[in-house]
Amino acid sequence: MKGAMEELDLELSKIIGLEELKMKLRQWAKGMLLDQNRRAPHMAFLGSSGAGKTTIARIIGKLISSVGVQYPTRVTEVQPTDLVSQHSNQTRLKTRKKIQDVWGGILLVDEAHRLSPSDTAGNYVTYGEEALDEIMYAIEEGGVLVIFAGCTEPMKRVFSSNKGFCRLVTHFFQFNDLSCMELAEMLLLKLSKQDERSRVFGLRLGSGCSVDAVASVIERKTSERMRSRMNGDLVDHMVNNGRDNLDLRLGLEAKGDELLTITLADLEAGFDQLVLRLSVSRRGRVGKSN
Repeated sequence: MKGAMEELDLELSKIIGLEELKMKLRQWAKGMLLDQNRRAPHMAFLGSSGAGKTTIARIIGKLISSVGVQYPTRVTEVQPTDLVSQHSNQTRLKTRKKIQDVWGGILLVDEAHRLSPSDTAGNYVTYGEEALDEIMYAIEEGGVLVIFAGCTEPMKRVFSSNKGFCRLVTHFFQFNDLSCMELAEMLLLKLSKQDERSRVFGLRLGSGCSVDAVASVIERKTSERMRSRMNGDLVDHMVNNGRDNLDLRLGLEAKGDELLTITLADLEAGFDQLVLRLSVSRRGRVGKSN
């Protein structure tokens, strides 16, 4: 149990922000570990896009799996597209088959809000309710642990569309939006610990890119609404667009450190590109609706 808690603490320490939520998760995990015969609860992780729901759901699923609390097998992650078919009754069969494949284990349903009667754009999601019904039936049977991760407001439609949801899913964790400072910390961490598959692998931030300076850029260049909609996704766009601006401003004769250094000005220009792209996208959607 001690090793499991230490592993949980280590994984949670890698995540920027969400301190209150992480404290609640530690309390929940400790209670579960103190009684390993206790049935692990079905959970819903709620928050805006990019707030860290899927990442923490994976960590919690791994914890439950590692200590063998009721569900000792690995975590299987699905999207609504893995469950929903374009034809009536086929969705039930498709979802049932997926549940059978993970029976006795943990099912992580990512983007679960897309199983609601309407998606975030107000479009009806055909047969999503059938998939949800099958999942609820499996929960009643007790052969699978389900963790739902979805955006807060659309998930409320999921709650109301299925009478058994709030009775069977007993633990709800709310993910607050990340602050400008937390987003800046996330950006610096992303550049310091890079994945070799990343577009920015090998690049680094210039000396002017302190946490305070980057946080100031984020606060000036984005609105609260934009940060709430994107959260951590904002960092990915900021870094990739910053790299694009670095390429744009360098001459072909560039060499050495200048080839590898993203400056604060690059990050600012990257935000300008993102804001412009989002503005064009919104105008396009308005045009189509007209």
